[in-house]
Amino acid sequence: MTAKGGAAPSPGGGGGLPNGRFFTVGLVTAWYSSNIGVLLLNKYLLSNYGFKYPIFLTMCHMSACALLSYAAIAWLRVVPMQLVRSRVQLAKIAALSLVFCGSVVSGNVSLRYLPVSFNQAVGATTPFFTAVFAYIMTVKRESWVTYLTLVPVVTGVMIASGGEPSFHLFGFIMCIGATAARALKTVLQGILLSSEGEKLNSMNLLLYMAPIAVILLLPATIFMEDNVVGITIELAKKDTTIVWLLLFNSCLAYFVNLTNFLVTKHTSALTLQVLGNAKGAVAVVVSILIFRNPVSVTGMLGYTLTVIGVILYSESKKRNKP
Repeated sequence: MTAKGGAAPSPGGGGGLPNGRFFTVGLVTAWYSSNIGVLLLNKYLLSNYGFKYPIFLTMCHMSACALLSYAAIAWLRVVPMQLVRSRVQLAKIAALSLVFCGSVVSGNVSLRYLPVSFNQAVGATTPFFTAVFAYIMTVKRESWVTYLTLVPVVTGVMIASGGEPSFHLFGFIMCIGATAARALKTVLQGILLSSEGEKLNSMNLLLYMAPIAVILLLPATIFMEDNVVGITIELAKKDTTIVWLLLFNSCLAYFVNLTNFLVTKHTSALTLQVLGNAKGAVAVVVSILIFRNPVSVTGMLGYTLTVIGVILYSESKKRNKP
């Protein structure tokens, strides 16, 4: 299949293939940049800049995702629009949106207290929680080799936690909660939207989840982050940079989802797996260079062990596919 935007190769092996490769490289670069960019910008806003309102920040992200998703699907026709067929399907999407909100908010809260490097190390344990929830909720059993690969995943995080100079218990709990909620959403999505009539691609799912997330986050923002809109307006009067940071960050949050969908569409499962494993490591290195947070040899060894475990887990899952 030819990448979108690249010319089809001619029978004689013409110049279309390099264009397809350039498109794919550009797509992967955009995917990496948006993923790592939104993570670092969240950290900067919530920790370094001092904008201590993670729920409001998440609501800004979801508002941008709702607006830009509609523009991309209804106007630009990036993907065909899939309609919600029943109230039951809408209720299932709302349930997924609630878990999604919990994941994103918890992740943003954790960035106030933890360095990005440690945040990524904990986030790498997603396969462990996915396996646990899949077993509990679907009684889906993996091979004993697959479960064995989860040992280095968990052990690595335990080692990294012990060797983390900037360890913060509340931040760690929030990060674990975000990782668990992310895994729970994946398992729930497989259960709730399993029938052919209810399946939605990731772009259409975001189109419906994002506005529901805004509705869920609005009361939480009002009650838990007192006068956040007034404070943001006052900050903007003193320094308009905050407005541009919030706008750029919110748009970047949407492009994370868009580029993730496009990379999934235009690359193989194996390529996506390799790129995904490498992305966390790149984010760790970039964050250390930018924020200069202290790291220990023990912490880095722990993170490396976790990444090795994730790679082994992915390989085991691939080989045991029916």
